[in-house]
Amino acid sequence: MHLSHADHSTSPPRIEIPRDYNAAHDLLQRNAARYDKVAFVDAASGEQLTYGQLAEQSHRFANALRTRGFTPETRVMIAMLDTLEWPVVFLGCILAGVVPIAANTLLTAKDFDFMLRDSRAQALFVSRPLLPTFEPLVGKISSLQHMFVAGDQGEHSVAHLVASGSAGQEVAGTCSDDACFWLYSSGSTGTPKGTVHLHSHLVQTAELYGRAVLGIRESDVVYSAAKLFFAYGLGNALTFPMSVGATAVLLPARPTPDAVFGLLKKFQPTLFYGVPTLYAALLADAGRPQKKELKLRVCASAGEALPAEIGRRWTEEYGCEILDGIGSTEMLHIFLSNRPGKVRYGTTGQAVPGYQLRIVGDDGRECGDGEIGELQIGGPSAAIMYWNNRAKTKHTFAGEWTRSGDKYTRDADGYYTYGGRSDDMLKVGGIYVSPFEVEACLMTHAAILEAAVIGVADSDGLVKPKAYVVLKAGQQASAEDLQAHVKSLLAPYKYPRWIAFVPELPKTATGKIQRFKLRAAN
Repeated sequence: MHLSHADHSTSPPRIEIPRDYNAAHDLLQRNAARYDKVAFVDAASGEQLTYGQLAEQSHRFANALRTRGFTPETRVMIAMLDTLEWPVVFLGCILAGVVPIAANTLLTAKDFDFMLRDSRAQALFVSRPLLPTFEPLVGKISSLQHMFVAGDQGEHSVAHLVASGSAGQEVAGTCSDDACFWLYSSGSTGTPKGTVHLHSHLVQTAELYGRAVLGIRESDVVYSAAKLFFAYGLGNALTFPMSVGATAVLLPARPTPDAVFGLLKKFQPTLFYGVPTLYAALLADAGRPQKKELKLRVCASAGEALPAEIGRRWTEEYGCEILDGIGSTEMLHIFLSNRPGKVRYGTTGQAVPGYQLRIVGDDGRECGDGEIGELQIGGPSAAIMYWNNRAKTKHTFAGEWTRSGDKYTRDADGYYTYGGRSDDMLKVGGIYVSPFEVEACLMTHAAILEAAVIGVADSDGLVKPKAYVVLKAGQQASAEDLQAHVKSLLAPYKYPRWIAFVPELPKTATGKIQRFKLRAAN
């Protein structure tokens, strides 16, 4: 495998991956000489897993799967908290040629029932605290033959599997174009879709974004608020640090402001990956630490576009840029991002090296600078399909291009600015209005913590913007105040005709605002 270091401004980097290739074997072999280096730390218990221990346990796990009859291409589901057992299970499955499906642990029994039946997973690896959610499903899904518990010590535990496996280092004879793992989409717009990724995809994202944009290196300590089961978190906290021999801190619990700041102070991460809603909550925390208490050198954000005001305030407070970017489950990680030293808050940055971007209008033609249209991506980490969903596969994966469903504009310098989801765009008086533009404007008001804007029909059946607003603790503002604020900064026709004050906004587990729920309430 070779990464050429050509000038990114003239040609993208090229990663040559051999046909015979196993992603887990590659990541482990990169760290064969770092036997005693800490690979993962559990922030809750303080326990550590070195690269040597990780390799040994992953291979033992893979061998235990083989002994129990799991054959290559068998599918299994991982519904586990971010503990030291997670990377062992994920990598061990891949070493054995078994296809792990990383599941969102925050879903309901109904969601898991759909995903298990849809994927026909033959085994489930589940953390003990999550067992009550799965108990109603046990024995009712014919394809599900085994269940192993993480955080337990019994015969049907992950720990027992690891202990029972032989020490041999056999690697399944997979190739770079074999199915390696699945991720289910977040379901922010409907039923989750099983997104199938190849063995080559993990290292592609690590080299193209992890190295070329973040500049991740062996000396880094990283923490990702996004969990390992998310495409964003999987790269942040597993693939990227393993690709260079860095150390990742895992937090099994929810990333509340108290928990995140406590972790940042105790373990001193140099790379921090968050989402816009978390950055806003951290800045609003009265007990937030001072800059000198932390060791951050680079921060990243994805999930939704980062409001410019949040980015500027974070940089002023902590002297560290937030690299806002956009990725997707379909592309596995970030393909469009701001770069260190070249951040323009309010934009999503420029194309990540190795990816091609275009903006396409409603007429199917490519848009020029300043024209709004759908962002489409070409790149080496695009999923091959949605499982059992041919129609949506054909719609999203259109030849060399993957449709993002996001509206964007591009300026003459190649910086892209988010304009909302394709199905969120509003036409007010025959003119397109970006809900995100109105939200970003509202976020500059001192009293607002969060805002979401949707289109609502007035008494004449004409669509106008409506804002849902969460105020900061102890702050007050009237609808008239906020409407005047927007009118003072944007074209008058863009102001929200209605403003609803709410205690919180509906969100997916990734922190994305579920605007379809707001629309359904009107």
